[in-house]
Amino acid sequence: MTKILFTDMDILPTPSLPKTSRKIMAKNYVLIDYENVQPKNLDLLSAPRFQVLIFVGANQKTIPIDIAQAIQALGTTAEYIKISGNGKNALDFHIAFYIGTLADREPKAVFHIISKDTGFDPLIEHLRLKKIRSHRLPDIAEIPILRISDTINIEEKIKSIVKNLIGRGTSKPKTETTLSNTITSLMEKAPNKTELQNILNRLQNKGYIKIHEGNVTYNLPKKITATRTP
Repeated sequence: MTKILFTDMDILPTPSLPKTSRKIMAKNYVLIDYENVQPKNLDLLSAPRFQVLIFVGANQKTIPIDIAQAIQALGTTAEYIKISGNGKNALDFHIAFYIGTLADREPKAVFHIISKDTGFDPLIEHLRLKKIRSHRLPDIAEIPILRISDTINIEEKIKSIVKNLIGRGTSKPKTETTLSNTITSLMEKAPNKTELQNILNRLQNKGYIKIHEGNVTYNLPKKITATRTP
């Protein structure tokens, strides 16, 4: 895989923090634990309401070119933060520090930690007790305001689901149960059993998936255009 080399000019250990926004709409900060999750769907964060912080380890020297290009496409709304030191949970502490600093400056902001590390959950619980709106999510598409709207038609829902599955690369759900759970997590309103089965049937009828004895195989396109939630 083609990769891009980091230099001291590419990653700044201590980037400047954004000033308090005067906009009515709350800023959504997306803090990505790159050691834990390497997202393929960064394009979902192109709206101005998002500010993306990608935390990389002290020894991180390269990043795949496709991810680098996706980050670059976000322009000034995205930046790398290279952590200092290699201690256990060092990256986690950096994320906690930035949330604390930003929350002090922007008390109405919303914070989304993108990581599969459940060690962040006590931090999230504490932040919520302090009235700081925050989440830990394993996938960008699960950010509440990005979830698939219940108001769009079934065909657009299918497109959005397929786009998310494409973005997961080799980490797609391997069983019918995990695929069903993934689809439910992507929806603004959880589908009932009949609606969920309808979605699975359409995915199969369109040739995107095959389900055999509870196991799922995929035949997805390289790219699909999906309607985003406003």
